[in-house]
Amino acid sequence: MQDNKPQQDTSTQAPIKRTVLDYDDICQLAPFFKGKEKLVNRLFRLLAVDKVNWIHDHNCDTPGVPFVQGLLRDLNITIDIRGEEVLKNLPKEGGFITVSNHPFGALDGIMLIKIIGEYRPDFKVMVNMILNYISAMRPNFIAVDALASNDPAKRAVSMKGITTALRHVKDGHPLGFFPAGAVSKITPNLRIEDRLWQPNIIRLIKKLKVPVVPIYFHGHNSTFFNILGLIDWRLRTLKLPSEVFRRHDQTFRVSVGQPIMPDEQAQYESLESLGEFLRERTYSMRKWDK
Repeated sequence: MQDNKPQQDTSTQAPIKRTVLDYDDICQLAPFFKGKEKLVNRLFRLLAVDKVNWIHDHNCDTPGVPFVQGLLRDLNITIDIRGEEVLKNLPKEGGFITVSNHPFGALDGIMLIKIIGEYRPDFKVMVNMILNYISAMRPNFIAVDALASNDPAKRAVSMKGITTALRHVKDGHPLGFFPAGAVSKITPNLRIEDRLWQPNIIRLIKKLKVPVVPIYFHGHNSTFFNILGLIDWRLRTLKLPSEVFRRHDQTFRVSVGQPIMPDEQAQYESLESLGEFLRERTYSMRKWDK
């Protein structure tokens, strides 16, 4: 008897590289560092890239969802889920979308793959192309250029990613979006929230016409991380690896909302109104009652 349970896609997997970033990668990204291997190694230690490489090497023989499970286990991170009954009732077949706030910039994506991937191993998340350096997570990634660069090569990556995302859902698989396209930041009212959810993502959601599951991640990165973001987003990005390891031995709270069906989405005709509605439904789970 044939097993119809969705399986994790391995068709696009490249050979697994045991490190996330090494000296050669840095030289390719920033030629200034050529001949400065000792300096690169010091930066790796300062920014916790050496720890990222270790944990990737420790778990990369089991890519995809098992890799994420191993990573969280090594960090002794647990997840307290509110709305587990929604997950248990997710369709075993067919496409749907998740939309989430993006308070951590890394751990939320890792946790999202674990949460949904344990029920649907064919789940993928649209991510910034830089995350493709985490080769053991590529089975669950669809990469795009989040900065919308004019570089032809990066634009080609984004076009391929969008086409792949549409086909993935239309072929009956689930897909996750962080519609802000960037980690949450400090707002004028001193809250840490997503920026405007990006119209390009909302356009894809509107086009696909499948159920949308809102997921809210409680918490945020350190105050220092968010202060760096006020200075320059690139400084904040450099701090991301150490933010991950700062949260070891912790429990994260995640709220999962009821699916928003296509007929309810259709009541919002403009991209702006649909985006606001989906964002509000997600942030309506912000309060964690005891």
